[in-house]
Amino acid sequence: MELIREIYDCDIDKKSEIKLDEFYQIRKASRAIVFNDSGEIALLYVSKNHYHKLPGGGIENSESIVDALKREILEEIGCNVSIIGELGIIIECKNEHKKIQFSYCYVCKKEGASINTSHTESEISEGFKLVWLKIGSAIEILEKDIPLDYTGKFIKERDLTFLKYIKNEMNNGKYNII
Repeated sequence: MELIREIYDCDIDKKSEIKLDEFYQIRKASRAIVFNDSGEIALLYVSKNHYHKLPGGGIENSESIVDALKREILEEIGCNVSIIGELGIIIECKNEHKKIQFSYCYVCKKEGASINTSHTESEISEGFKLVWLKIGSAIEILEKDIPLDYTGKFIKERDLTFLKYIKNEMNNGKYNII
């Protein structure tokens, strides 16, 4: 899978520095740009902290990247998917959390009927709400988001990068979703 970008604290706060001289925990996560039959993509609005995010989350010890992806999509947006392709990887180096996160992103197509989501207690308390938007509208919304927390600022930067990347790939004819 292609490395699309590395994101550091200085990318979300120009006063920060790149610091990787200490021990950082590694976290791996899978994410997806999921298209429905209308050509819209799934986004989760995190109402507590005022930002939108792509569906996805952490890979558990015994899971493959794809198994984690399908589990997270089923939990967060309540559907099964077929994988159309690998989009790429973004690495986030978070000084405040002393964490380096690898996010593996896929392009997916919603399959079948939707079922109820099964958000975690944390996701419920953060006010997750599912929305479906055209790719251009999704990019505009993320560009206007002003996350209230540190994690949200990284998520905005990461997911906006993924969305702009796929839009460019679509414009170049790589993905014909509908």
